[in-house]
Amino acid sequence: MSQSITREAALRVALAARELGGLSVKELVSALVERLDLPLTEGKLKSVTVADLQVILQGDDIVQTDTPRDSLKHAVRLLWGEGVTGSDLPPVAPYSEGDMPGSIRVACASNGAEMLDGHFGSCERFLVYQVSPGERRLIDVRPTIECDHAEDRNVARAALINDCQVVYVQSIGGPATAKVVRANIHPVKVGAGGTAADTLVKLQDALVSPPPWLARIMGVEAGSLAKFAADMEAADA
Repeated sequence: MSQSITREAALRVALAARELGGLSVKELVSALVERLDLPLTEGKLKSVTVADLQVILQGDDIVQTDTPRDSLKHAVRLLWGEGVTGSDLPPVAPYSEGDMPGSIRVACASNGAEMLDGHFGSCERFLVYQVSPGERRLIDVRPTIECDHAEDRNVARAALINDCQVVYVQSIGGPATAKVVRANIHPVKVGAGGTAADTLVKLQDALVSPPPWLARIMGVEAGSLAKFAADMEAADA
């Protein structure tokens, strides 16, 4: 994952853009990078002023903007990190390859905390978990802000999680699904959303006796086929 914007800074920028209304996250990131340079960090965001946002919104020669001053002030405070609940970014646990034998890597499209509540093409971040039958571990949080700069944002989002075998989303369009599958990631829609934990508990149960689609990902025999083989052996005996 690129280190040109930290995950905490990405959250602050996304919230500030939402407060400003007419400015997209991509546009705000580009403007801030132009003024502050990369990497875009929390420390640099703390230097942003209301005047800076006025210039970003209307240009150097115009002092007033159509954006209410209270919104400008709130956006600045968000960039500073004030009132950012979560910074609802959940804590990440250390992980080294091989720590969890029999596990797979899973991404969850999320807009807040450890929720599975995002559309693939517009979620603010992907929560990345390592999941085995006996353990699930959040190993990374990946903001999607930089993907909005790409020529094809869905391809960029798939590349962001290309080390994952499965991605859970609340919704995903047909063209995006094709691009995710092409990246060898299996998309799963959970229309009701909810917490990532609720969905991952069900996945952990499935890992014990995996259905065919999950067995292919794990590189093992499907649980249903294993039961059929055992029945056949019993009949032969």
